Amino acid sequence: MEYKTIDDLGDLNGKVVMLRADLNVPMDENFNVTNTARIDRTVPTIKELMSKGAKVVVTSHLGRPEGKGDMANSLSHITKDLQKALGKPVVFVDDCIGPHVSEAIKNMKPDEVLLLENLRFYKEEKKGDENFAKELVAPVDVYVSDAFSTAHRDHASMVAAVKLRPSAMGRLMEEEVNALSKGLNDPKRPLIAIVGGSKVSTKLDLLNNLVKKVDKLVISGGMAHTFMKASGIDTVNEANSLVQMDMLDTAKEIMKTAQANNCEIILPIDVVVSKEFKPHAEHKTVDLQHIPAEGWSLLDVGEKTIAAINAKLDECKTLVWNGPLGVFEMKPFDNATNKVAEHAAELTQAGKLMSVAGGGDTVSALANAGVEKKFSYISTAGGAFLEWMEGKELPGVIALKK
Repeated sequence: MEYKTIDDLGDLNGKVVMLRADLNVPMDENFNVTNTARIDRTVPTIKELMSKGAKVVVTSHLGRPEGKGDMANSLSHITKDLQKALGKPVVFVDDCIGPHVSEAIKNMKPDEVLLLENLRFYKEEKKGDENFAKELVAPVDVYVSDAFSTAHRDHASMVAAVKLRPSAMGRLMEEEVNALSKGLNDPKRPLIAIVGGSKVSTKLDLLNNLVKKVDKLVISGGMAHTFMKASGIDTVNEANSLVQMDMLDTAKEIMKTAQANNCEIILPIDVVVSKEFKPHAEHKTVDLQHIPAEGWSLLDVGEKTIAAINAKLDECKTLVWNGPLGVFEMKPFDNATNKVAEHAAELTQAGKLMSVAGGGDTVSALANAGVEKKFSYISTAGGAFLEWMEGKELPGVIALKK
């Protein structure tokens, strides 16, 4: 499927272009941005549009203000960071629709960018209201959607607005869609997926889709405990793990589907257990048959499992990763995630592996491992990345198809 990109928009000189960006960034209690990644990744599209002579008006959501004004979620807090990243003056407008916006656009100076107030200050945004979308695009000529992270939502700015003006993907969304397509829809094989998470129940759609698409599936994190139990590892129980006893039959069904589709499932063969859930707690590595019945918890996988996963990576040409292998937030229980991430990064840098990763915890885990710039692509999207991996169509992407 082909999508409309900036290349399809023609002459933009003198035109007003609204850019639906993702500026939903984390902030501290003093409203200082603590991670500018999403701002930084928006800049190339803004600069390209400006280089084509367009007047750029940036709009986004921030937080969950639930349809009413809330200064804690005002995009005014983002202005200085966007201006710094862009190297151009950014003028904040305290609304996203109406006469204030139209007037600000009329008064734009060359080389200026407008940043509008939070879209979600209007409840109509999340409802996908077409009249709100009409008001949003009323003062602009062209609409560019660059917020892949919200593409799984049927919101007014993601779907309705796209239909009301000549529209296209921004470069960030284009990158995301291309990378995920190469990673899962049209990969070089063998294709391996690493999936972590605390519960099987939260990633059922993902697992059921992946076992039909990938050649090898590493199941890690807390959800692996349920699969280990379902595989007959009796030393895993509710006292020492995150096993979901009510999901054992489901896990067995997933394993059966994997077998029918020639998908090899890789589970832990040794684990790191600890008496306490805290950094640098007393811990030891044990084989599966020696997991203590109680008093110890499974917090990571051991060196044998790390070696086994890395050996599987050596056999593959494409990797898709969502979720850490252990409790990566606490040392030394980030060991397995770090070592596997480092190996995947080495293979990527050597041109042997196409590696795509995404999801909030995954991005943090790879940053913790120091490899966030060594993968082929790391998605800033959370829910949209997950739904893409689940095989679902994303409304905000479908709206941009040719």
